[in-house]
Amino acid sequence: MKKNTLTMLFFISVICVEAQSYIGFLTDNYSGVNSVIANPANITDSRFKTDINLVGASVFAGNDYYGVNVMDALKDDYDFDLDATKSPSNDNNIVTYVDIMGPSFMFNLNKKSSLAIFTRARTVVNINEINGNTIDALDDDSTDDFNVNEGDFNIFGQAWAEVGLTYARVLMDKDQHFLKGGLSLKYLQGGGSGYVQGKNVTIDYDADGIDPNTGSFDSTGELTYGRFAEFDNDNYDYELPDANGFGVDLGFVYEWRPNHTDYTKTNADGDAYSLKHKNKYKLKVGVSLTDLGSINYKEGSEDVYDITNTGVNEDDFDNADDIEDFLNTFYSLTESNDSYKTNLPTALHLNADWSFSSRFYVNLNTDVALTKKGKENTSRISNIASLTPRFESRWFSFYVPLSVVEYNGFQAGAGLRMGPLYVGSGSVISALTSDDTKGADVYAGLKVPVYQGSPRDRDKDGVIDKLDACPKEAGPVENNGCPWGDKDGDSILDNEDTCPEEAGPIENNGCPWGDKDSDTVLDNVDICPDVAGDVENGGCPWPDTDGDSVLDKDDECINEVGTVANNGCPEPVLEPEVTVEIQKTLNKYAKTILFNSGKSTIKEESNVVLNEIVDILNEYPSAKFSIEGHTDSVGSEALNQSLSESRASSVMTYLIEKGVASSRLSHIGYGESKPITTNTTKAGQAQNRRVEINLVK
Repeated sequence: MKKNTLTMLFFISVICVEAQSYIGFLTDNYSGVNSVIANPANITDSRFKTDINLVGASVFAGNDYYGVNVMDALKDDYDFDLDATKSPSNDNNIVTYVDIMGPSFMFNLNKKSSLAIFTRARTVVNINEINGNTIDALDDDSTDDFNVNEGDFNIFGQAWAEVGLTYARVLMDKDQHFLKGGLSLKYLQGGGSGYVQGKNVTIDYDADGIDPNTGSFDSTGELTYGRFAEFDNDNYDYELPDANGFGVDLGFVYEWRPNHTDYTKTNADGDAYSLKHKNKYKLKVGVSLTDLGSINYKEGSEDVYDITNTGVNEDDFDNADDIEDFLNTFYSLTESNDSYKTNLPTALHLNADWSFSSRFYVNLNTDVALTKKGKENTSRISNIASLTPRFESRWFSFYVPLSVVEYNGFQAGAGLRMGPLYVGSGSVISALTSDDTKGADVYAGLKVPVYQGSPRDRDKDGVIDKLDACPKEAGPVENNGCPWGDKDGDSILDNEDTCPEEAGPIENNGCPWGDKDSDTVLDNVDICPDVAGDVENGGCPWPDTDGDSVLDKDDECINEVGTVANNGCPEPVLEPEVTVEIQKTLNKYAKTILFNSGKSTIKEESNVVLNEIVDILNEYPSAKFSIEGHTDSVGSEALNQSLSESRASSVMTYLIEKGVASSRLSHIGYGESKPITTNTTKAGQAQNRRVEINLVK
């Protein structure tokens, strides 16, 4: 009996598993329909058009009692008793979790929502509060006797299948903030369950017993034994139990997208298209609640026994038809029920994913059990925290999860995805390198992924087909990818035609010429298009520049007020003649005009004499005068000629500015060509540098 019991415990410790399925793979944005088991919100706004999982299996092994070197353990001469590391305590634990994902698929309903249908088969076994000293007692080769003071313990296992329907939807997509949520409803079919719960249990085994050929044992305490059928009976044939229920998963994912504009295409109408083949976030945070639900075993049995008895023969235990038969024969049945419910391993999942680039990411994930350890009829996951750096692309991903697992401690693994194949382990590195491995796992699967492709642009005009009004004809972005037309047939394309519905000349931007002032002169030839005028004056009204009521077209003196009788000119006024004396006076004044040396600018002190000249000229308003500049012979002839002209011009400009009509004045420079005396003396040169104002006859 001792060896049988020890063998059973060894077996359980080897197959026991952890909490999370597919460690590492589920962090991948390309895990597709498989990701619903971690967070149902994952399937919408994904990198898939559709994803079909053919089959996948995840099996994890671990405990907190035995630690081994996996490579050594595979050797034929490995002895668990001698070579394994043992960590006995009053509360050793084992949890088994096998997750098989069957045919499943997901697809997009529209750009904001997605649907998935999935199938799974799962097995969970929890063994809690086992006294590690019990295993030591069973493993003591110095005696066949052993004593077990187990106190309270709980062993519970169940297997079930589920068919789930997941709906996920984008809840918010505003600039850099993005939120989506998802809900999975699961129909549960129980495949079998059983549990044993002990209170204050002790067992004292005597190998010699009451008969030297067989052992016997004494026991105390209370034992609750539940099972879906008498599966330990030799005549038992498995039948699917009448057991079903419902489960719910709920999850949300938030993404921070600081560069969201880089992943959005927009056409001229403002229609936007988000690039579906790219991850857009810098930080992604997910939270989910999974496995809310239970399974009702309508034909199950639950019996409570007082197992206080002495001298129970080991042969009676070995020869019993099944456990129920043995318990009913040797112990007192205190309570019995015809059905029971089992609870799913409800858990909270928190996940944060940071994108260093489009290829490199790091993920932090925490799975927290929300069911109490040792709770009757209730499965429980092991708490786990994982940090997973990964390389990720459409057809290939590689990840290295580093985890701390309840009962197992630290473990390191590796996994990869290559198109339809995904395979990995959350503990392969630590299992191969550590002498104290308490956990090992492996997963593998096949799928048919159909990824989102980059948006097509068949006409290569820079406008993607989704936003291109003419996807087969190249055209500018401003016209939504269509070539510009010419609706009015005036040879001016509509994008340059101000009047695309009316033919018009190029000169008027494609619009017909109008006649805004209705003067029968079209605006293109109308000099005054806003004021009615005569055709003879280019469409402008005739002006009266001098305001003498004689229009300029009839006014022979348009700048002088005149009379109608004199054709707009002033009546002639007799004025005195310019006498020789007046001429001499003008030249006398002119000779005193001073200029800056070598320049044509008039010195300020000459203004007085110039004003005298203005007064004289104004006395003879009809007389015309020539202002003549002269120089001495010092310097080049060309320079003197230029200087004489400039000085004559400066004097004329001054006179005009003081009110002398420009029509009465002219100027000329003679340079050194007309001296009035010799240039061989300073005095002669000074006389020759002069300005003369002469009457033009």
